[in-house]
Order: sequence, then structure tokens, then C-alpha cells
Amino acid sequence: MPAYNEEAAILAVVTAWDGQLAGVGVPYELRVYDDGSRDATGQIIEDLARERPHIVATRQSNRGHGPTILRGYREARGRWVLQVDSDDEMDPSVFPEMWARRDADLVIGYRVGRKSPLARKVITAVSYWTVRLLFGAGVRDVNIPYRLYRREVLADLLPRVPPEAFAPNVILAGLALRQGRRVAEVPVPFRERRSGTSHIVRWRMWRAAATSFAQTVGVALRARSS
Repeated sequence: MPAYNEEAAILAVVTAWDGQLAGVGVPYELRVYDDGSRDATGQIIEDLARERPHIVATRQSNRGHGPTILRGYREARGRWVLQVDSDDEMDPSVFPEMWARRDADLVIGYRVGRKSPLARKVITAVSYWTVRLLFGAGVRDVNIPYRLYRREVLADLLPRVPPEAFAPNVILAGLALRQGRRVAEVPVPFRERRSGTSHIVRWRMWRAAATSFAQTVGVALRARSS
């Protein structure tokens, strides 16, 4: 779980996920990465880690959302690796349905009821069609931060993702499809964040979309030639 300037929500989000994971009945750890927040986010997760034995708090200088996700993937130790965000836009109560689909190699959520501005809808559509055309069909929400990987599958995919990737989940979804991995999908009701705002402003959003597109195309071309 990456976190950046989420002091108003992070306590409730991490606590809710810790409780949800505890209900699965298997050993787990919840790794939360403070990506150079300028508010109290880092201190809150450190306090939680002292109180709750399954929470691992990590603080780092700001690297960006994509590189932080990749760090978490590399450092996760479980047989199954779950990635979620800390903005409280997707309820952890859906997780049992995802956990039940472990016959697949990768279980990906898809957002239901999301109301986005036109710019974000365009970027989402471009990401979807980029993956569909370059890697293949089979994933409705290619960049959703609500996904469960089989450990060995994730370990095989990660070396193909650029370390500075802005949207590594888009690339990972595409690579999984290209390799013919078994992908299951689970609907995840979307809700507006209860506090804070997205840290990607509009002009940065378009620049980030262009960067993600170029990186995804580059990975697809290398995958075809290998």
C-alpha cells in the first residue's frame, strides 16, 4: 500500500485492511510505504506498526507512485501479493471474493460506479486500448490498484517492467495477458474519497499518461522481439 499525503484517511484505511486480512486466517503482513509525505502520514503508519504486529511501516523520500508500488512488489514476502491504494476509494470488504478466486494466477478488480472527469476517462480508455491492442484482451480495468498476484507469476513479470515506470500495473496486466496467465476479475464498487484530493493535477495527468503510454509500448515491443 503506497501512501502520499493521506493523513486524514490513512488510519481508517490501514486499520480496515488489517482487520480484513486478519479474517482470512493465514499469516500475512501489511506493508505500507510513505512516499515522502509532507503531512503526518508517515508518523501515523509508524504508530500503527508499533500497535499492530502485522503492519510494516516504511518511509522513503518521494519516488512517485509507480516506483513505490514496484518496491512493495519486490519486498513482499507472501505466496500471494495484494496491492491496494491508501485513498479509501475501494472498500476492503470485497477482498474475500478476490481471495476465493485463487485458482487464477492474477485476480484483478474492476471499478463499478466510478464517475470520472472527461480527461481521466480519456486516459483510462487509452490505457485499456493500448493493452488490448499490444498484449491482448482480458482485463477491463488495466490500472486498478486492487489486484492479487501469485508470487511466482509476479516474480517472473517484474524484471520486464522499467524501474521508473509511472503505471507499472498497466504493464503488468499486459504482460500477464501476453504470457497467457490465468486472469480472474472481480467487481469492486467505487466510492469518492472521503478526504484529500488526487495529487496529480491536470497538466501532470496528461504528461503522465504520455509517459505511461510510451513505457507500455516499449515493453510490448521488447516482449514481441524476445
